Order: sequence, then structure tokens, then C-alpha cells
Amino acid sequence: MTLGFYVQKLENGSNYLNSSDIQSYCQLESEQLTSQYPIFFARIVYHDYLLKNHQEVINYGQDQAPFSHKTLAYLRSEAWLTDFPPAFTLHEFKLNDFSSISYICPIGYKNQKPEYIQIITHKPLSESLQLYVKRSAMLLSKYADIYLGYGRQKTEIQLLEDILHRIGHQLRNSLGLIGLYAHNLCLGLEDSPWQEQATIIGESIQDLDTNLNELIDCGQSIKLRVKSQDLRSLVVESIKNLQPLINQKQLKILIPDTSTILKIDKLQMKQVIDNILSNAVHFSPNSGTITCSWQVFQDEVLIKISDQGPGLSQEDLQKVFTPFYSRRRGGTGLGLTIAKKIILDHQGSIWAQASSESGAQFSVILPRPRSGN
Repeated sequence: MTLGFYVQKLENGSNYLNSSDIQSYCQLESEQLTSQYPIFFARIVYHDYLLKNHQEVINYGQDQAPFSHKTLAYLRSEAWLTDFPPAFTLHEFKLNDFSSISYICPIGYKNQKPEYIQIITHKPLSESLQLYVKRSAMLLSKYADIYLGYGRQKTEIQLLEDILHRIGHQLRNSLGLIGLYAHNLCLGLEDSPWQEQATIIGESIQDLDTNLNELIDCGQSIKLRVKSQDLRSLVVESIKNLQPLINQKQLKILIPDTSTILKIDKLQMKQVIDNILSNAVHFSPNSGTITCSWQVFQDEVLIKISDQGPGLSQEDLQKVFTPFYSRRRGGTGLGLTIAKKIILDHQGSIWAQASSESGAQFSVILPRPRSGN
């Protein structure tokens, strides 16, 4: 039995699960169960994180007539469920007015209600079929955990999108007003030595507006431009942009000689690397070392960037990705929030921790295309 993910491939390369996916998976599980004699009825009760309630899937064996509404109502009432056994154990339960044998295999317990597989059979199950049912419950539990993770990720992405849009539009209004005043100054300071300063202000406003548009675009997953990119080249490019500061502090940057290919939006992922490396450079002591490393696995790559700075407090670890939280003087507190949004859009994960050699360490996991994909 394989664990199918029913992943919907979007045009931008992202993977999302929805309620129909877990329902389809449960439907397949119930069909596989009822295809095994003597099982003629299978009922799966599970909690849907996105719908925020419990759902059920019912399937009958071949030539088995559907139960009456009264019988189904009795099963759904769970009046027969006098005890809830440990997860992934198979137990027999007596059903009123049933001569057949009923089994239940618990999956979990969500929102004060049980999740389980219920089967009804013509005769007792063999040991091999009992093991089959237990394995089905375990696979369903794993799938539900994946679905729960994607559901939470989707909620978090939506929250970050709302924050970025709200911030973006508020800043755009202020920049528009400043830009108008800068333009008026240029017109009013003709032949004045101050006109050049007013022009610089106007150009800076345009640059900020461009960055703001990128910020707002970052809040829209649909705008990911995913292509195959070399990870090491991306990191080297970020290091070059920070070279003046690196030279000023006489820092040493360590990166692996090997690389790997990722399917990512280069501009957005570079923004993530830029932000983490910029923080590492800022907090590193003079003559310190910043270490970049990555481990390549079959389906993903783990990227780590660590420094030898003052490290992260417990408060930092809890708030480091929270909007407007920053320890850098003059920092906006949005850099790591945006970085997390970008990583989530790429179906990855990012977290911070205290480095084993003092300092801070940021870790990123990103999906990696298999060979031939």
C-alpha cells in the first residue's frame, strides 16, 4: 500500500493540499479495505483542519446493499463506542441489531472527538488482515499530519500576505506624498545648488517604490517565477553584494565547494539569502567567521547560515519572524518576516536557533527536484 499525496501541481510549481485531497485519500483507503474479504463495510472518521470539523467516508463491499438511514444514524451517534482504545490498535465492538462483527481502529483524538477506522465483517479477521487494517490507520494518520501541516502553512501564508499588503499600501501612500514634494522642490529650486539634493530625494523615492512593489509582489504566491537555479551561485552573488561590509569587518565567509539545483524564484530567494547574510555580517565581531553549509537529501536540501555574533535570546527565538521585531538599529523588522513568507511560498521551512559555537544559526529546508524532473 502506498501513501498517495494527491498533490495539485499549480502553474507556479507550488504544492497545495485541500479538503478534496484528504477525502479522496480516505475514499481510496475505504475501497481498499472493503476489497478484502470478509470486510463488507468501511467507515473512516477524520478531522478536516481546513473545514474545522469532522468528516466521514463510507464504502460498501461488492454486492453489499447500503445501510438504512436509521443504521447510519446509529453508527454516527457513536452510542456503541463505550470505550476509546489506544491509537492503531484493533478492537471489536458490539453493535445493536447486528449479527456481523464490528471492529474499530483509532487514529487519534481531535477537538474532543475521535478519529478512527470502523469496519464490519462477515467473520473474524485473520491476523494478516488485522495488521492490514492497523497499517491503513497508520498511513492515514501520516497523511493527516501532512495535511495538517499544509493547512497551518496555508493559514500562516495568508496572515503574512495580509500583513504585507497592509504595510505596502500604507507605505505607498506616504511615498507618493514625499515624491510629490520632492518633485515640487526640484521645480522650485531651479538654478539652485540644492536642486541636486532634491533630485536625489526624488530618485531615492523611486527606488523605494520599486522595492515596495517587490514587497507587495512577495505577498502574492501566484507571482513566483520558478526556474532551476544553482544554490552555490546564488549564495556567492549575495556575498559579493555584501563584500564592502565584509571587507570592512575583515570577516571570513566559508561556503561548500559543491552545489545543487533548486527550482525557485531567484529574485525572491536571493532576498532571503541577502537578509540572513546581512544580519550575520551586521552582528558578527571583527575578524569573525560566517559559515554557510548545505546538506542535499533525496527530496530536499537543508541550508544553514551561522555566525559568531552575540547569539539569540529566548525572546529573539520566539519573535525573530514577527513583523516589526528587530534588534538592528534602524531596522524595519520586516526582513525575516518577508524571508519566511518567501520560504513558505516555496513549500519550505525556516527557523532560527542558537549556534553551538555562540552566535546565531538560521536553517532553511527547500524542496529539491529529483533527477530527471
